[in-house]
Amino acid sequence: MQTIKGPGIFLAQFMGNEAPFNSLSSICEWAASLGYKGIQIPTWDSRCINLQLAAESKTYADEIKGLVNSFGLAITELSTHLQGQLMAVHPAYDALFDSFAPKEVHGNATARTAWAAQQLRYAAKASQNLGLNAHATFSGALAWPMMYPWPQRPTGLVETAFTEMANRWLPILRYFDECDVDVCYEIHPGEDLHDGVSYEMFLDAVEQHRRACLLYDPSHLLLQCLDYLTYIDYYHERIKAFHVKDAEFNPTGKQGVYGGFQSWVNRAGRFRSLGDGQVDFKSIFSKLATYDYKGWAVLEWECCIKSAEQGAKEGAPFIQQHIIPVTQKAFDDFAGTGASEDFNRAILGLK
Repeated sequence: MQTIKGPGIFLAQFMGNEAPFNSLSSICEWAASLGYKGIQIPTWDSRCINLQLAAESKTYADEIKGLVNSFGLAITELSTHLQGQLMAVHPAYDALFDSFAPKEVHGNATARTAWAAQQLRYAAKASQNLGLNAHATFSGALAWPMMYPWPQRPTGLVETAFTEMANRWLPILRYFDECDVDVCYEIHPGEDLHDGVSYEMFLDAVEQHRRACLLYDPSHLLLQCLDYLTYIDYYHERIKAFHVKDAEFNPTGKQGVYGGFQSWVNRAGRFRSLGDGQVDFKSIFSKLATYDYKGWAVLEWECCIKSAEQGAKEGAPFIQQHIIPVTQKAFDDFAGTGASEDFNRAILGLK
């Protein structure tokens, strides 16, 4: 078994224009002061990292790593959630997702996808330069608007979407393999990879590629009423990253999973700060330790009630208290009787 690394913190929701959230050095100092041991870096935020330079310059990557290490922190993973989203966008969302990309590719879906693919390649090489072996991202989505089968989907529509997803992702997965880095897709509503079945469809489409791995975030599974503990039993060999995020689902006679177009605070299902929701983290940490999960436990703060600063302050001790320093011996070793084949056969009455 393996003791999970942590606590880590995903910086994306905390970066801002005011200190200590406006530079990598100041936010590292802040995170370390709260008890975090690692940071997950959003690569689209230039205040944190120049992704292209980190890919092209080992010297620059070493400088970034050294800066983070100087605060007693490690880099857990790089994240390309925004760029990964742009690997596949249904035309219905073109205008909304253009903001994730540079202005020069706005209104040009083909150029935008090419830009995203290059960003993913930079992330693979930058991860290698930083000595990382896992990378966090989204899959993007072509079929998501067809998630509910009304009007009736044309025969083969979903298969066509997943074939196209595979065509776009396979070259990226192969490049990540060259860099010895796993691609950890966050299973998430809004992505074509939103549950176990859709992930398996994608795995089939990408020929079970060994780098097509998972970022486990139980909050998204709980809000789909999915058994997020059995999910670990199914997919533990593919889980290479872990967002520690809480959620609650309180359906009423008026709304359920779909939320009735309400704001986050008024939805039946909503994200909460750690300890304020319904996720059974004791069982999650136990299962991951049992299955020898070797990665980090990283706080992703998304709460519609509690402040980000308070959520971060409470998150580090919450994660630390749930990390299980795994035992190196059996609890009943003191009563051991030794072992030999002759002794075992004698006990069984065998000659």
